Amino acid sequence: MKKLLIIAAVAVFGLSNVNAQDDAKAYGFNEGDVFLEGNIGFSSTNDKNFDEKTNSFTIAPKVGFFLNEDLAIGGQLTFNSFKEEVSGTDTVDNSTFGAGVFARYYFLDLGQRFKTFTEFGIAYATSDNKISDFKVNAIGASLDLGINYFVTEKIALTFGLRNVLGFTSTKADVDGAKAESNFNLGFGDVANPFSGNASFGLLYKL
Repeated sequence: MKKLLIIAAVAVFGLSNVNAQDDAKAYGFNEGDVFLEGNIGFSSTNDKNFDEKTNSFTIAPKVGFFLNEDLAIGGQLTFNSFKEEVSGTDTVDNSTFGAGVFARYYFLDLGQRFKTFTEFGIAYATSDNKISDFKVNAIGASLDLGINYFVTEKIALTFGLRNVLGFTSTKADVDGAKAESNFNLGFGDVANPFSGNASFGLLYKL
């Protein structure tokens, strides 16, 4: 009888470990997994003291494919629109489009649902101010840090510190213009070198 109880206890313990491992794997990635990620942002200000209004809109989708459970590669796009109006007159009407590639490596699990990663990306962007008909082109590379929190097995929230280490080279689209380069340790967005900050997004695992 004691032997049967011991065997049963070992079996239950073994099944519990298997279930725990399965649960841990459920909140993560495997080789061949594909994810869609992105963020959408909108802001609007109205300063009545100076009769100044601004509107900004950003959308940044991203898709990644896992080569193994820790390493993913993929591509990303960014579109940003910024408009400014002073005393009823448009002073800025700027749009930016960026496209790039990235490699993401997950290096630490904080419990079952938190997955931390580092990401290296290279991107090209072009910015066009329609008011002044002035265009700027840029190419950038950055090393980012981020974390995913899995709300469900398929959906995760993403918080990223972009351009922790980055380099950008910009050049105005006019004759005789020279490129300007910038190396920084801080925050930015390689897919949109003209503006950047910490980002929040949503990830969906296919």
